[in-house]
This record gives sequence, structure tokens and C-alpha cells, in this order.
Amino acid sequence: MVQRSWTRCGKIRSASTLAKIIICIGALFLLVCPLSSRVRGQTLRQLAKFDLPGPAGKRFDYLTVDDEDHFLLSSHLGPGILYVIDMRTNKVVKAIPGLPGITGLEFVPGTRKVYTSDWGEEKIGIVDLHSMNVLKRLPTEAKPNGSTYAAAFHKMYVANTLGKAVTVVDTDKDEIVNVLKFESETGMPQYDLAARKVYVNLRNTNEVAAIDPSTDTVLGRYPVDGCQFNHGMAVDSEHHRAFLLCSGNRTLTVFALDTHQSVAHLPMPAGADVVKFDPGLSRIYVACSSGFISVYEARDADRYRKLEDFPVEKMVHSLAVDLTTHRVYAPEQEERGQPVARMVVYEALTPDRSKP
Repeated sequence: MVQRSWTRCGKIRSASTLAKIIICIGALFLLVCPLSSRVRGQTLRQLAKFDLPGPAGKRFDYLTVDDEDHFLLSSHLGPGILYVIDMRTNKVVKAIPGLPGITGLEFVPGTRKVYTSDWGEEKIGIVDLHSMNVLKRLPTEAKPNGSTYAAAFHKMYVANTLGKAVTVVDTDKDEIVNVLKFESETGMPQYDLAARKVYVNLRNTNEVAAIDPSTDTVLGRYPVDGCQFNHGMAVDSEHHRAFLLCSGNRTLTVFALDTHQSVAHLPMPAGADVVKFDPGLSRIYVACSSGFISVYEARDADRYRKLEDFPVEKMVHSLAVDLTTHRVYAPEQEERGQPVARMVVYEALTPDRSKP
């Protein structure tokens, strides 16, 4: 005799039908689980996401934070737009157009100015956050890219990747005062606040060059052992460490800036592009276009470990960290293969904050 069971609607169903329903529910659970893992992991939890007014499906690039105004500044490379976003409300304050191929951008405290690397016209744009307009455009070398501000010297250093150069801008006069030439394509530059030096990746020769901002002389070029094609860089000034994205061998290399030696190598997913360091949490975040934000921990100056490859949408290759709230911001250009233009906000989970 076939067993029967009652549904909540009062209809009789066979046990075999009920078994099929249970199997379907289980399959649905397996489908939903990967989506849930995108919202919460061991190290990050999605807090919010909001659409941006630019065209969907177009490439984004660097982001940075204006701590004075609580603004997130995001470059939308495809349409040439700079987004000014209020991090307190997650609202777009202004979408500033007319910055063709905007890649890198850097905020200068005390001036309310942003310096943009505009690959589409081979110029450095200077944007005023009072008027939300482009004040000036400075012609530069081929493919202006990442940049860094040497605050003590009032100078902006812009890597021109294909021009194999670093352009130096006097931020008081808004004039180019020097162009440093190299034998390699230049990757991301970074200013070391403690050492008062600028470091720049030389990605074809797997080296890091040191620059003295007081004279703009190149102090040396140092080979990075175990690293191939170093493009992205972040710096821990307190411990004299640089975090280098070596995409040629998918390795995060920790490089000692004082001894010029590699001290650690950790694996990365494919497509690593932008790396940021949060000294408050001793965390390193790497955005990888293969669909991950890789999260690493600096236990001390010489010990590092990977915490997680946190899954995100594919083509997410840039991010920014608000060092006050420890929130991570990452733009999306697609969702499950469909075009979007969106910013996603993540909360950092730590052992004492990992439970809701």
C-alpha cells in the first residue's frame, strides 16, 4: 500500500511525490548557497550596493578616498566619468564627465583637488571639488595610469605605463616640473611617508625604483626576487614593506623597502590589478578580475597569511578602503554576465565582529 501524507493545503499527496519535492528543495538550496557566499564570507560582508549613472558594462578603474569631505572618488574608464560619492549616504554627489579614459586618480588634502590620469587624451586632469569641474589638463607621456601624492613635497607622481616614465606635477602651481624616464614600463607608484621616498614598479624588469622627491633623482633600482611583471603596489610605511602584485606568476610579493629583499610570497587568483592596505586591521586586499577579492593578514613585518579569496562578480579589478570605517568599496561592470554600473560596499569582518 502506498503511504500518504497531508500537505498544509489539506491535499493528499503520495510519499513519492513528497520525496521529489524534498529533492527539489535540496537542489534549490545548493543553487542559493553560492549566491549567499557572494554576500558574506569569512572576512567581508556586503552592506550595500547602488547603481551609478554611467553606462552599464563599461570598464572601471582606480578609486580613492577624500577623508575631508567623506567622498569616495571612482573612475569610470569606459565613458570617461569621475564619480563623487558621499560615503555617509551612498549617494552620487556628482558625475563629472569629460575625462577620456580616466584610469588613476589621487586626492590632494587641503586643496579639494583631484588629479586624474586620462589615458584617452594622454593628459593629467585637475578637478576642483568646489565647482566639480575640470580646471586644467596637462599633456603627459603615453598611457598615464596610477599615481601617488608626496605630501611633504607637494608633488604628484604619475606613472605613464607605455611611455616608460613618471611625470612629476607641482600641486601648488599645477605644472609639470619633471619627467623621469625608465627602461621599463612603469606600474603603480607609492609614496612611503616614513622614508619620504616614492617607489615605482618597473614591471618589464621585475624591479622597484626608489625616487627622492626632494630632487626627483632615482636613487636605485632593486630586483624583486620571485616576482614577475609587478604592476600593483601598496605600502606599509610603518614596517617598510611594499605589497606587489606579480601577475606574471600570480604571486603577492612582500618586499622589504629597507633591505630590498623579498620576505614573503603568497598565491593570488588570476587578474590581480589593484591592492590596498588597511593598517588598522593589518589587512591587504587584492581585487582580481577573475571574480575574487583576496584578503591577506600581516601578522608582523615578516609573517603573512591568506585569509580568504572572497567571491565577487567577474571583472572587479579595483577597490578602495575607508581607513576610518574599514569598509571596502568595489565597482561592478557586470552581474552574472549582464552589464551593470554599480558600486558595492563591504564591511570588514574580524573575529570580534564576525557575527551579525
